[in-house]
Formats: sequence, C-alpha cells, structure tokens
Amino acid sequence: MSKKVLLVGDGAVGSNFANDLLQTTQVDELVICDIAKDRAVGDSLDLEDVTCFTGHTNIYAGEYSDAADADVVVITAGVPRKPGESRLDLVQKNVGILKSIVDPIVKSGFSGVFVVSANPVDILTTLTQKLSGFPKNRVLGTGTSLDSARLRVEISNRLNLPVEKINAWVLGEHGDTSFENFSGANADGKRLLDYPQITPEALDEIEGIVRQKGGEIIAKKGATYYGVAMMLAKIVAAILENQDLVLPLSAPINGEYGIAEELYLGTLCIVNGSGISHVLELELSDDEKQKMLASAAKMSETLAQVQL
Repeated sequence: MSKKVLLVGDGAVGSNFANDLLQTTQVDELVICDIAKDRAVGDSLDLEDVTCFTGHTNIYAGEYSDAADADVVVITAGVPRKPGESRLDLVQKNVGILKSIVDPIVKSGFSGVFVVSANPVDILTTLTQKLSGFPKNRVLGTGTSLDSARLRVEISNRLNLPVEKINAWVLGEHGDTSFENFSGANADGKRLLDYPQITPEALDEIEGIVRQKGGEIIAKKGATYYGVAMMLAKIVAAILENQDLVLPLSAPINGEYGIAEELYLGTLCIVNGSGISHVLELELSDDEKQKMLASAAKMSETLAQVQL
C-alpha cells in the first residue's frame, strides 16, 4: 500500500524531519509545502539525492490539495520562538497561520492523521482538532517528547548509564508549566529516586537543565531542530507502519488525571496507524498531580483567549 506524507513548513524543523524520515522509513511520496515556494522546490531536489541510499521516493514541492490522498500531514509551519520569548507568546501569531493551513487541507478530502509540531504545540494541536473536526485520535502533537528526551539525556549523563536504559518522562504543557515525573522514573531497571546521588538538590538541578536547554540552544544557534525532527520521523513512521510506539505527546485528555477540560496535553500514549490508539494515565505523586492540573488550567486559560 502506498505511503504518502505531506509536510507543511520547510524551515529547519521541517527540512530536517524530511531528511530523517527518508533515512528511517520507506515512503512512496513526500510532498513539501511552504510559502517560500523556491525553497520547497530546492529542498525536494536536494532530498532526491538521498534516495540513492534510502530507496525510491517521489519527492516534490506541492500544494495543500495534494493532501487528498496523504496518510499523514505534518505541520511545522509557524513563527519560531525568539530569545526570551515563551511558547505561549506565539499563540495568536500562529493561530492565523494554522487556520490558513488546516481549512484547505480538510477541503482537499484529507482523511489521514494530523501531526503538529509548531508552538505552542498543545494549543495548536487542540485548535487543529477543533478546526478540522477530525476524531481526536487522528490529531496529535509532539508534546513533551523532546523535553523527555532532554530529561533522559541529563539523567544518563549524571548516572553514567546508556540513555536507552533511562525511562523518564516530562508531562503537561510543552512549555513553562511542564514537570518531570520523577516518582515514576527508572534507570537500568531501578527506581531513579533510589540512586544515592539523586538527591532533592540533584532533582532541582536536572529540572533546571531540562527546562533551560531549549532556550540555551536558541540563544547560541537561533533554533532547536535536530531532536524534534527525529521525534517527528519516529512518530510518522509509527503511523505509516502501524507500530505501537509509546511516547509522551500532545494527546487528547478525556478525564485523565481528573482534568475536565477538553484539550491536548503532554502525557504518555500509544501511536500506531490509527493515530493515538490509547492515552496512558501514569501514576503521579500528589505534588505531580497538582502540577498536571495547573498545566491543564494554564492551557484552558490560554485557549479561552484565542480568536479563531
């Protein structure tokens, strides 16, 4: 069965995602849409050269109408975060851009899965579902998957263990109200909190490093893109190949964690050919439960101010 992906937004995240996808998954058709049409054409020509090593893929610059028979639409388009700017500062700037993308894609007859990676990702994922009218499982965002990768890397460095032996998640908003699920984390099969070097002071340091890493990268090189691009490639591969991939993503909340609002928030979930097949509610400490509720309240407050 033919596998087709349409990418909206050919900036640093989008172009790196396209490259990563080709190197990790066999895709039959990859369409690149960007307001800078020459860039989309140039990238499609450049990426063609990769197919000599990865297998044939029909890559071309296209239009939203090309989404009609796509399996996945990936949205990375939007105004990027500037130094000192929060992800929530981007809301109204990116809502108009989002609407101009989602409406024509839905009108094309697209019936696949939306994957959102523009910030603020939880808000824009929620709005993509509302604008499209799609079932909630067929809309998802990258959520706290990147934050969780940063957490695993930092714990790996501190314990001098391979990163693949670390299981730890950041939950809630991909932004200032995110929090680490330290109570459920483990390293090499042992509870993280049972390691003698993981003191309360060490946990505070880890949290600070994870929270500040994105801002540090932006300050030094202008944008972050390698980690989130690879995360996007993994998510899209799971959808195209019907894998059961477990990641903390912007997932539809339906009463989990005692959250009554209808919104998307970072929590562990299973992704496969149907999109999000299951939302996994993790056990949280009392303090973590309050942080999750506070994150949901912040998202709800922000959504109430959005003008569609």
